[in-house]
Amino acid sequence: MTVLKTLACAFVVAAATASMPARSADYPSGRPIRMIIPSAPGGGTDFIGRTLSQKIADATGWSIVADNRAGASGTLGLAELARARPDGHDLAIGQAANVSLAPWLMKLNFDPVKDLMPIALAVEAPMVLTVPANSPFKTWDDFVKAAKAQPSNPPSFATSGNGSVAQIAGEKLQEASNFKMQHLAYKGSAPALADLAGGHVHLAGTSVTSALSLLQSGKVRALVVTSEKRSAALPDVPALAELGHPKFHYVEWYGVFAPAGTPAAIADRLHAEVNKALQRSEVRSAIQAQGQEPRTESRETFAAMVAEDSRAAKAIIEKAGIKLE
Repeated sequence: MTVLKTLACAFVVAAATASMPARSADYPSGRPIRMIIPSAPGGGTDFIGRTLSQKIADATGWSIVADNRAGASGTLGLAELARARPDGHDLAIGQAANVSLAPWLMKLNFDPVKDLMPIALAVEAPMVLTVPANSPFKTWDDFVKAAKAQPSNPPSFATSGNGSVAQIAGEKLQEASNFKMQHLAYKGSAPALADLAGGHVHLAGTSVTSALSLLQSGKVRALVVTSEKRSAALPDVPALAELGHPKFHYVEWYGVFAPAGTPAAIADRLHAEVNKALQRSEVRSAIQAQGQEPRTESRETFAAMVAEDSRAAKAIIEKAGIKLE
């Protein structure tokens, strides 16, 4: 065989090999995997990203590097993921706020639903609706009845900001129960809860994680959580599903994403490893201690959930006229 023929055969073999679908057995090709965390170190997103990265690395021997890319309301890191090669070596933690809500509140140079591939749902964080410790409202029904009785002077509702998951949950609740609240947008959960504890607002909506210390100290009281089931961190607080809203479930969710076009074999392998990590008792306990709930679904179910969540968020945001300041 001549040199030219040998080179030609080698080129054909290389081209054929390159065109073959990636196999999970070949992954991750000896290269580190980057887990983009679209937030600053500390906080819920960082905790989830680093916990999953470490536990998956421990179980597989893979090298997984956590990379904090904060900015632009959590969309900067996702934009970087959307531009990455779809070979499974770049992943990110996405959540309802930056995947479902952000596209309808700010101008993005990518589409989270089209340009990202949902790999695995990991955690849900229900919102808790709280009142001051000395509030006359002892139950959620008390609050709704009072709001309906004075439609011209609606009670105040504090959240961490315009377009927050808590505000969207509040909009859904007002529509479902036919009452009104006056939304007060704060710059974060801490100042909103501080004003609530001081008796300056009637109600605040925030994550269980953010409110947990004030609830435990008795400075504020919880009326309800915005999920189908009670929070493990607040077992005595009813879920909305128990109070006449059987299908109401609006929470902040977190999951692992890859660039669109990532081979199915690699996506399936990553999905399996995330789920294995979430089944570990120490991981589940750590997540629940944060006031969050571990949750696993199939890749298909998670993808459908992301698409529906985005569609529903658009409708709510447009109807309520919500805009970022």
